[in-house]
Amino acid sequence: MTVYEKSRAFIYRNARPIDLAVFRHEFENGPADDIITALSAFQNPDGGFGHAIEPDNFNPLSVPMGAWKATEYIREAGGLPASHPIIKGILRYLESGDGFDTEHDQWANTVPSNNLAPCAIWWKCPENGGEFKYNPTAALAGFIVRYAEKGSALYGKGFQLVREAADWYIKNAPIEQHVAHCFITMDEDCKSAGETPYDREALLKKLDEIVDKSVCREPARWWEYLPRPSAFIDSRRSRFYHPDSEALCLAECKFISDTQNPDGSFYVPWTWCNDHTEWYVAENWCKAIVTIDNLRFLREFSPEIYQRQKQ
Repeated sequence: MTVYEKSRAFIYRNARPIDLAVFRHEFENGPADDIITALSAFQNPDGGFGHAIEPDNFNPLSVPMGAWKATEYIREAGGLPASHPIIKGILRYLESGDGFDTEHDQWANTVPSNNLAPCAIWWKCPENGGEFKYNPTAALAGFIVRYAEKGSALYGKGFQLVREAADWYIKNAPIEQHVAHCFITMDEDCKSAGETPYDREALLKKLDEIVDKSVCREPARWWEYLPRPSAFIDSRRSRFYHPDSEALCLAECKFISDTQNPDGSFYVPWTWCNDHTEWYVAENWCKAIVTIDNLRFLREFSPEIYQRQKQ
């Protein structure tokens, strides 16, 4: 079997329906509607998302990070019209103020109800509410600008948050991949909406700088939870791909091939760091997601490895 075929077998055996739908859409011309159908099962009556849509957090209640994760799956499906019930539900949830910290003018990264459910330690909510670095606020604000009705109160809130977020990032950007991703998607959504109420040139320049500093260039350390090139580069058309990126991308392709497990999956470089046995279920879900990401990268940068025969 090839690297791809071994991975495909693992995904069909172990992935959640939503991630199987992503795989089928990406690699087998499966319908995008299947992603959306599976996504709807995670949406609560308030329009938000829970139920382990973020597989490291089993909180069934709606949380801001759940809404963010839902927007990522919508992106996987190629977007939705603003009139779609799932979009309307997310906007209703964001407008409700649930999980929104008025002191910091941001949605919380972690919420107290996480502490009542099995989850990774980084999703536990500390007494002080944790740090506020516009994760997921920047991404959610961009989503609002893209989908909310112009002139509505919610649109105005999203517009304001986008400006505040961009100003903060240009001046204070941490070298942190998840925060950077929120700003990348924020910019993409604002651009799609034809609204970039910030110094876009300065924001993109800052993102270029942070991405360059974030990527680990030591293959020997790629076993650790560190951003590899694929964390930001998905093709040679990516803003963050440069001619001198090629050697590093090819090195990652070799790393991916060398680290494929016998069952076709790939190593997940994190654990929950606690005693919740639900991790063993979540780990398989995460392996499926990582496997899909690795296959995409191999297909783009090393088709010969992608189709290489493996024992």
